Amino acid sequence: MNVTMKKIGKKYEGRDEFTLKDINLEIENKDFCVILGPSGCGKTTLLRMIAGLNSITEGDLLFDGKRMNKVAPKDRDIAMVFQSYALYPHMTVYDNMAFSLSMRKERKQLIDERVREAAKVLQIEDNLYVKPSDISGGQRQRVALGRAMVRNPKGFLMDEPLSNLDAKLREHMRVELVRLHKQLGTTTIYVTHDQTEAMTMASKIVLMDDGKIQQVGKPEDFYNRPENIFVAGFIGSPTMNIIKGSIQEGKFVSDNKLMTVTPHKEHQESLREFEGKKVSAGVRSERFEAGGKYGDTIDVDIEVVEMLGKEKILYCRMDDGHQLTISTPGHYDYDDGQRHSFGFDLEAMHYFDQETGERIN
Repeated sequence: MNVTMKKIGKKYEGRDEFTLKDINLEIENKDFCVILGPSGCGKTTLLRMIAGLNSITEGDLLFDGKRMNKVAPKDRDIAMVFQSYALYPHMTVYDNMAFSLSMRKERKQLIDERVREAAKVLQIEDNLYVKPSDISGGQRQRVALGRAMVRNPKGFLMDEPLSNLDAKLREHMRVELVRLHKQLGTTTIYVTHDQTEAMTMASKIVLMDDGKIQQVGKPEDFYNRPENIFVAGFIGSPTMNIIKGSIQEGKFVSDNKLMTVTPHKEHQESLREFEGKKVSAGVRSERFEAGGKYGDTIDVDIEVVEMLGKEKILYCRMDDGHQLTISTPGHYDYDDGQRHSFGFDLEAMHYFDQETGERIN
């Protein structure tokens, strides 16, 4: 199922401003599209508009070219999986999964085939005749998925379905959902505020903020080529280091004068028109290297070392108090209180127009 949004907007009654404005998006058949963003950015509102649970104030929503603005939720041939699972506690797992088909008066044999097929795929065959309270959170989430699967919908809508699970189970279920999507090949639209879920699961990410789309693309696009400062700061853990400065005689000079960078030759042309203007430079934490390997260097004091096994995260401070986060291999010998000189990979630096926040290079 292809989902197309043309100039979609949402304005609630009694409010002056639009919650969502000018949403243009194309989700292709079989996409696993993750709508990502901070709390309050409008991502769940957009999902509910696709489901038909929220009305559309302006613009057009199309499924396979057919306008869906006024089509009732039950007639959209999509299934929704909620954060809370929304299972009936008094029913068995089997009856929960069969409920929607029973309400449609489907044949009992068809219902049984669909439920058992979904249970086999989700590996919950042994739990069909117990109540939801008797199984784990991960198994309850699979039941919620199974209830959606038995309908054989054209699309799945998922609203933060893993947020109630513990960290280890979330990791396991991420893999399971990707495997399930590949097996079923059904268009899936998935809402989350967790960038790890987005980066590991999505074939396409839609990053939103303040009711607007900030960037659309593949996960690697967001990490390697963020389109603006918001994207650069939101994607990545640790987040990208952003340093304010200006272009002076072709070089980036930080506001504190402690950092001078000769831009990589591939970036010099695009920065030329910003001579004398305010520019922010972005550097990922793993793009630093001790010593002078990259030429230009900066001196920092290490305040905190976070040991994560395969890597160490160094929380550092420049002489003017500006903080930097640097990632190094876990076996490197760094300690709190040390002072070190670090260089940075010029080819991997990002430059942003301070006035607009948009990417330059």
